[in-house]
Amino acid sequence: MKPGAELRNWLDVLQASGRLALAEPEVALEFGLAGVANRLDGTRATLFPRPGGHPVPVVSGLLSQRSWMAEAAGVPEGELVAQFQRACREPVPCRRVEDAPCQEVVHRDVDLAELLPLPTHNEHDHGAYITAGLLITRHRGRQNVSIHRLQVSGAARLGALLLPRHTLAFFREHEESGEDLAVAVVIGVDPLTLMASQAIVPLGQDELEISGALRGEPLPVVRCLDSDILVPAHAEIVLEGRLLAGVREPEGPFGEFPQYYGERAARHVIELSAVTHRREPLYHTIVGGGREHLLLGCIPREGSFLSELRRTFPCVTAVHLPLGGTCRYHLYVQVDRPAPGEVKNVILAALAVHYDIKHVTVVDTDVDLHDPAEVEWAVATRFQADRDLVVVPGTQGSRLDPSTADGVGAKMGVDATVPHGAKPGRFTRIGVPGQDALDIGALTRHAPPDWLGAARR
Repeated sequence: MKPGAELRNWLDVLQASGRLALAEPEVALEFGLAGVANRLDGTRATLFPRPGGHPVPVVSGLLSQRSWMAEAAGVPEGELVAQFQRACREPVPCRRVEDAPCQEVVHRDVDLAELLPLPTHNEHDHGAYITAGLLITRHRGRQNVSIHRLQVSGAARLGALLLPRHTLAFFREHEESGEDLAVAVVIGVDPLTLMASQAIVPLGQDELEISGALRGEPLPVVRCLDSDILVPAHAEIVLEGRLLAGVREPEGPFGEFPQYYGERAARHVIELSAVTHRREPLYHTIVGGGREHLLLGCIPREGSFLSELRRTFPCVTAVHLPLGGTCRYHLYVQVDRPAPGEVKNVILAALAVHYDIKHVTVVDTDVDLHDPAEVEWAVATRFQADRDLVVVPGTQGSRLDPSTADGVGAKMGVDATVPHGAKPGRFTRIGVPGQDALDIGALTRHAPPDWLGAARR
């Protein structure tokens, strides 16, 4: 079994390697929990016993490093994106079961605040939010899995921000006929299913099958009580309900991945009919704007972007969504000996893969995509704005980007590759022969107090 194929197994892995912190009992649900999680962000996941006095423990920070994601998938870090690409290309159908841990306890009288430990993360958030819930919908026999911010608006009511993605496409078809859309919100899934939920794949491809491919075996799923939706059988908690046709209610503000607040506006509404869970469940929360929030969408998107670009441009060798660009807005692309003019085509194609991408920077294979200083160096020494800049105004972007006009703004591409026709040697990087092969430990030692005398001996 892959280390990240089960949530509780993954917590065991983190604990055994010193990466799981145990908070003091009864940390406050309002700001306290998020504050502790943020202080440990990127170093340790956190387990919160009796948060705010609630009997259900909370976990956060499950995937706060790229290396952790690779470890969960059972591959070296350098192979993670390729592994995700293969999973998207070769999904594994789920395995249906009749009895599932996620349905051991059933609640028909839904009161979210009583049943779940609901944190409020950032200062101006409009109360408690469910932030790590997989929203699963089903339409004409096809499922979609994604994560949306869900405001707790009442005992059995959620406000949902639905951006122009597949969930909204499913719902629109139902709403046009005056019908609600059945949904399930799944909280506390394994890391591989979390990652799979963020894949950029064609409408109707079930991301749970990508999870199966990542784990190397079918994901066990069970039918919901009130709909035909199939949910991960070993999840901790499942909320069942309906997206209400023709209903919009105020939602927000909420601290989002750009590390600004998404504004308050009329949003979609979910009405819940049932909550099911394990006998002693765990509640997973993702703190808005933290590394887990950013990285969760990073690797799956990189795999999807690389697949899309390589389909048309064999010169593309790698892509990277850097933390500084919120793992959403900035894309670095590496190319190997592109044809004249091809880099600009790569830029235009990359901007079209997903509306979130705002700036694309293309570099050669001698530049390390994962080192922002290397990419900046390439821009500083190989880019000229009048020759290498691509600007596309009036495009669809992210509505969560505060610099746009309700999601409409400009996109930019930077060609930071060596110009075609450059004189030989003009762009040759300096380097010391044999430097990387030196055994520095054998050739150096700590300088003694009499360093000057040592230098003369």
